[in-house]
Amino acid sequence: MKRMALAIMMSAALAAGAFTGCAGSASSTSSSSASASSSASSTVTTSSSSSTTAKASASSVLDTSSMFTDRDLEQAADTSSAKQITLTSGQDTTITEEGVYVVSGTATDTTITVSADSSAKVQIVLDGVTITNSTAPAIYVTSADKVFVTTAAGSSNSLSVTGTFATTADDNIDGVIFAKDDIVLNGEGTLTISSTANGIVGKDDVKVTGGTYVITATGHGIQGKNSVAIADGTFDITATGDGIHAENSDDTSKGYVYIAGGTIGIKAGGDGIEGMSVVQIDDGKVTINAAEGIEGTYVQINGGTVSVTASDDGINATSKSTAYSVTLEINGGAVSVNMGQGDTDALDSNGNLIINGGTVDITAQFAFDFDGSGELNGGTVTVNGEQVTSITNSMMGGGDMGGQAQGGMGGQGGQGGQQGAMR
Repeated sequence: MKRMALAIMMSAALAAGAFTGCAGSASSTSSSSASASSSASSTVTTSSSSSTTAKASASSVLDTSSMFTDRDLEQAADTSSAKQITLTSGQDTTITEEGVYVVSGTATDTTITVSADSSAKVQIVLDGVTITNSTAPAIYVTSADKVFVTTAAGSSNSLSVTGTFATTADDNIDGVIFAKDDIVLNGEGTLTISSTANGIVGKDDVKVTGGTYVITATGHGIQGKNSVAIADGTFDITATGDGIHAENSDDTSKGYVYIAGGTIGIKAGGDGIEGMSVVQIDDGKVTINAAEGIEGTYVQINGGTVSVTASDDGINATSKSTAYSVTLEINGGAVSVNMGQGDTDALDSNGNLIINGGTVDITAQFAFDFDGSGELNGGTVTVNGEQVTSITNSMMGGGDMGGQAQGGMGGQGGQGGQQGAMR
């Protein structure tokens, strides 16, 4: 069937009547600008009873003071003046004006497109939506200031692309949700995404502050260009590529992943979490089973619970961005790394490896590998069941070879540890 474009125009004439092809009235609404959140060392809160609280660390390599706005953190949309949209198979829906749009229905081969002014804030509330497409994204943002995708309280929603994404002349559209501008996902419902490429793709900032997400993708689960920032939410991500991926080849100071809360479960064929510049975890529960657990130029863990099971490196700081010094830094939280046998390292830094606090529990043949300095300044570090008081490189010729040696499985410490450290 030839797909029909259904444009929702918010002109004065249409504001007085119903949308053609959609249920509900066309009364207009406007979105107020969201104000900035509090400083990086404090707790970010809003006055709404259904809002997320994002904890931020004072030991932050990123500037998190305005990472999330008040509106980002609100989980319930104001639908008092919302436009109602019921999906129809074979018909696309195009939103051109700022406002709140409540979407419902089951449809195939339909795309919700946002093509609004660069100053417009658009909120799409998914309230029992099922979209199954063969070649096109379910939600496609071509222009706006910011788009919110909000799951209504108690709702179950499903978006999927089952075939090969169609290519266009100006963009490689390869996500079930694909946004060229800022996108925020929040709400109090569930969103299931299935993709033959990527799940969620943002060519600017991708933020998630609430909701439940089940994502299955043959590419990356969540991908952002400038950033992926998570304040809260529950995630079950299965990806052939990376679970969460951020990369900006044009500006190496960007392309970061920031986690301030949430419960995140990732199974990935590539990296569990990869931020080309920075990966910073301040809070939340993160469980990863992947080829490589966490990778970035500067990896900083300040709090939360982080559990990594990996077949390559567990947590790896490597040179992917010239904007930051290569560093793996643990200041707090509970970190556990469980490595498979072979030429693998639990904590691996091509620069400095610094542990200032928290608890670190490692099960690995080779616990530490660093090319710069290795520092254990605080916290509790256990390797293969034994607490250590300093860290030693497991690679000859790299870093400081002094201190407590880390050896093979069960051979940490003492004579066995000294022998196991040299490979």
